[in-house]
Amino acid sequence: MFETITIDKDARGIVRLTLARPEKHNTLSARAIAELTEAAGVLGADPEVRVVILAAQGASFCAGGDLDWMKAQIAGGAAVRREGATALAMMLYALDTMPKPLIGRIHGPAYGGGVGIMSVCDLTVGVQGAMFGLTETKLGLIPATISPYVIARIGVTAARRHMLASRLFNADEAHRIGLLSSLVAAEDLDRALMAEVEPFLACAPGAVADAKALIRQVAPAPDRALIDTTVGLLVRRWESAESAEGIAAFFEKRRPAWAR
Repeated sequence: MFETITIDKDARGIVRLTLARPEKHNTLSARAIAELTEAAGVLGADPEVRVVILAAQGASFCAGGDLDWMKAQIAGGAAVRREGATALAMMLYALDTMPKPLIGRIHGPAYGGGVGIMSVCDLTVGVQGAMFGLTETKLGLIPATISPYVIARIGVTAARRHMLASRLFNADEAHRIGLLSSLVAAEDLDRALMAEVEPFLACAPGAVADAKALIRQVAPAPDRALIDTTVGLLVRRWESAESAEGIAAFFEKRRPAWAR
């Protein structure tokens, strides 16, 4: 039984995988990470599934990593930190390699890991007015495990602009740099989403899966060695004094020591 997500499948094999922690802005807790990983495996293996829509409840799409979960990684020992970082990395990998089209329904803001989840979608449909950000450096962290997918999606130039300074950017910018495949008014979101879903239903599902695998084979894609590297980089940041200060400052509603 899932606690942080819901899964609904219709007669045509269209699945809606929904992040269901609206009270937490769908942040990624240990449970959410585990459940998304499991869902990717289950849906990927189901021959009746043709397309997966990744959606979310509440005001936000996904506000990134759950800060209580991050505090637990920082407070835990080396084994706890590596286990947590690896779980996050393997969740992204599971969604990225799922042999079904994954379409993001981006109805609201996404930050940090939320941008990472958007980046493993095969395409994304988002609404005007939504805000986005790779906000890790404001917390003394880095977007380590999401970086292979984000950089592949938005390119090096945009990654330098947005990853380094944790700047927020709007939906127009997200569309311009490729994070959003298409941008629509809120009232047109579901109509635009279905316009993207329908073509997949006319395609051979095995061919779609093989084409998705082909893209990963031809284009640079993270393998286990790169995943292990990003895990190590995130663990190192969790062990730093900066991350402890950044997360403490967030909870205490004050500026961190480095802010000027």
